[in-house]
Amino acid sequence: MRVVIMTAGSRGDVAPYTGLGAGLARSGHDVTLATHGLFEPLAAGSGVRFHPTPVDPHAVSHSDRGRGLHASTTGLGKLLRAASMARSAAEEMTDSLVQAARGADVVLAAGAVAPLGRAIAEGLHLPSLGLFLQPQHPTREFGAPMLGGRSLGTLGNHLGGRAVISAVDRVFTQAMHRLRTRHGMALRSLSASRRAHERAHWPVLHGFSERVVPRPGDWRPGLDIAGYWWPHDTRTLPGELEEFLAAGPPPVFVGLGSATVPDPGHLSAEIVRALRTAGLRGIVQQGWAGLTAHSGDDVITVGDVPHALLFPRTAAVVHHAGAGTTAAVLRAGVPTIPVPVQFDGGFWAARLVALGTAPCAVPLRRLTAGTLAPALRRATGEPRHRDRARELARGLAGEDGVAPVLAALDRITR
Repeated sequence: MRVVIMTAGSRGDVAPYTGLGAGLARSGHDVTLATHGLFEPLAAGSGVRFHPTPVDPHAVSHSDRGRGLHASTTGLGKLLRAASMARSAAEEMTDSLVQAARGADVVLAAGAVAPLGRAIAEGLHLPSLGLFLQPQHPTREFGAPMLGGRSLGTLGNHLGGRAVISAVDRVFTQAMHRLRTRHGMALRSLSASRRAHERAHWPVLHGFSERVVPRPGDWRPGLDIAGYWWPHDTRTLPGELEEFLAAGPPPVFVGLGSATVPDPGHLSAEIVRALRTAGLRGIVQQGWAGLTAHSGDDVITVGDVPHALLFPRTAAVVHHAGAGTTAAVLRAGVPTIPVPVQFDGGFWAARLVALGTAPCAVPLRRLTAGTLAPALRRATGEPRHRDRARELARGLAGEDGVAPVLAALDRITR
């Protein structure tokens, strides 16, 4: 079949689909990944075609509006600001996504673009299914991940999940108007379409493991957990980094991925001070936050490097708790200290602590040398965190997240 996978967002919202797409391609499907042109290199060599869409998420995150997310102190406030930013981006991507879908037999829509991908598939009379990296459907069992994941009680959790769905739907209001007027699609309203698809048990597969997030008991049929989709990545580690790794004991990796921070220089200094206070070597990844440390015997600054190769060789990983980096840390089997910044970071951070692979979380707003150094000592000095991390990694290594997607494709295209 000709399969198009649609996604949007940061690197962590794209990379898992390169691995999934490669798995589908190995099974004989013709796969196209439709997402921001910035990420075309991620698909190189995977056997997956790439269809570039507009919008540069790096530029958006570093704009005044993007940096304004730090002004919100609540999960709902951040979500509403992000939804407002995403509205014009969604409309800008619409024409390109329609173009990608016109040559497909089936549409697979990531959570970030699910309402739009589903509407395009409906307008073109194509089958579709969702491929989500976070739990997005309401449940009474835990707080809405995109609001930080803090439990508000069974009723509050459910209502919070519904509030997220409502906010996400509003992102695509202008895009839906564009589908009707420019592309001539006869479509229902977003809310009516969602209700119809929920009643029909529209299939959604989630790209994480039940070992990490057990399937909620109050989810409807059709919402299933597939297992992780590991990114396709054939890069090697830079020579300078290999030399640093060989020159001493395993270091701690510190990186915030695609998150931005209000004062990169100050935060970088606090991170280096924490590493030295804890007596640990460190690898500081620049990332979108712009972190930097003067390279020396005990610390080195790196750019984008393959996590799958580096993380297993570290003493611990300090990260922003995005879905993609959280998966990479769990796969590596090393202790971790999550530093949630926004959105689902708080949810994944809490899961890592509950699973025992992290001694605690250190939210960005509270990250200083004084808070990070003792967390580093615990993560690297208490064997139970490494033991638990290794146990989980062994379990994840036996899972196959691609097989459930292949089976779902077979069901919806019969």
